[in-house]
Amino acid sequence: MLRFAPRALAGLLVCLCVLLTGCSPDPGAGTGTTAAPGASAPAWARDTGTVEASRLPAEARRTLARIDRGGPFPYARDGAVFGNAERRLPAHPRGYYHEYTVPTPGSPDRGARRLVTGRGGEVYYTDDHYRTFRAVLR
Repeated sequence: MLRFAPRALAGLLVCLCVLLTGCSPDPGAGTGTTAAPGASAPAWARDTGTVEASRLPAEARRTLARIDRGGPFPYARDGAVFGNAERRLPAHPRGYYHEYTVPTPGSPDRGARRLVTGRGGEVYYTDDHYRTFRAVLR
């Protein structure tokens, strides 16, 4: 049986954590996202993480194209007012934001993914049912 000194075991655990989580200082590196928005982000996106529209899941890109065309939408709730009850997006009067379902393959219901649009042209993506949002850069 192999025996490790506590310090060696701790070192191995640290190495394992680095390997599993990555060692990039930018948590979004390689994913098309940024943890902190860059200088190139529009003013409305500066308080949230961002994702390039081209880096969204295919289903989100299709939903975004439907939004741009004005429909048709496959879900009855698509285009409904998003109340921002979680207060994760900038505060605006009720009716400013609207939500659209992004289909989740294999999900028996609408799933957790949504695009939320603002009257000012903003688009936000959430894949965890409104817990977090990323501004979609186009």
